[in-house]
This record gives sequence, C-alpha cells and structure tokens, in this order.
Amino acid sequence: MFEITIQTEFCAAHSISILGHQEPIHGHNWRVTACIVGDTLDPDGLLCDFHTAENQLHEITAPFTNNNLNALPPFDTINPTAELIAKHIADQLAARLDGPLAPNARVAWVSITEAPNCTATYHR
Repeated sequence: MFEITIQTEFCAAHSISILGHQEPIHGHNWRVTACIVGDTLDPDGLLCDFHTAENQLHEITAPFTNNNLNALPPFDTINPTAELIAKHIADQLAARLDGPLAPNARVAWVSITEAPNCTATYHR
C-alpha cells in the first residue's frame, strides 16, 4: 500500500455549540492534512501528483481563510466542529480526486489540527 499526504493551513474563526451552549467566537490557525492511498502506482510511478492534490485542497479551504466558518456553507447550518470540518474537506477532496484516481487510489482521511495537541481525523 502506498500513501501520500498533503497539507495546507488557513486562519478562520468559529463558535461551536456544546450541550446547547454557544461558546464565544474565536479563531484558530487550522492545519489540514489529507491522505491519499492506493495499492498501485501510475505508469510514471506516482500515486497522485502532489501539486494536483495540493491545488485541490487549497481551493477547498480558500473560502474559509480569514472568515467566520459559522457564516459559510455548510457550517451556516451545522456545528463547525473540527470533526465536521475534517469530514467536509475529506468529502469535497474525494469528490474532486477519487474519480480521476480510480481505481488505483482514493482519499483515505483528512485531519484538522485547530490548536497544538488538538487534532480531529475523519476516515472515509
């Protein structure tokens, strides 16, 4: 099994609801790591071109930069927890890459670090 990871970062604010209580809005420097896995490489010896994956990840996260996540879809209707942000990014990245990478590779997981030692991971 082969695996590559790509990373990006963005700064954004959010306010989550915990047990019905809304916490104050606050910001994070979010670090995003995405993992692509597969059993075989393409004829060039690649699982996926790093630049292609990085560009897609950046396009997905760019609208979040310097914004309030609570005001942006889909987080204007769902709690913008690190777990749900990781799932959203993983699903969006998979929608863009899984087709072109099939059947040899796929997006496996995305992790979000919102603060040192605080990381949430969504496995697809």
